Amino acid sequence: MTKKKSTVKRFKMHVKKGDTVQVIAGKDKAKVGEVIDVLPKLSQVVVEGVNIKTKHVKPRSESESGQISTVEFPIHSSNVMLYSNKENVASRVCYTFDDSGRKVRMLKKTGEIID
Repeated sequence: MTKKKSTVKRFKMHVKKGDTVQVIAGKDKAKVGEVIDVLPKLSQVVVEGVNIKTKHVKPRSESESGQISTVEFPIHSSNVMLYSNKENVASRVCYTFDDSGRKVRMLKKTGEIID
């Protein structure tokens, strides 16, 4: 009996939780926000204040009233770029080594080290 291999791929992400990013495509284009959550299996990220959906929640009991809640939904990681707050510009990421020999992420346009 042979085992089935998992078809779920893990994608290497260029953004991490806590990074500041700018949306470069879609209805929220040019918005800047912080990455709240990263979903590497789906290659998606959840950005604060981007791709907001409204959800109507039914009341659970008779005394409770219904409500409308807003939630940030994930967007594809290819639709965001790392953003420099110092220079106010979005840039691609490159990898380099610092003085101690540790591999760090760096913005190509500004030379700013992220990690």
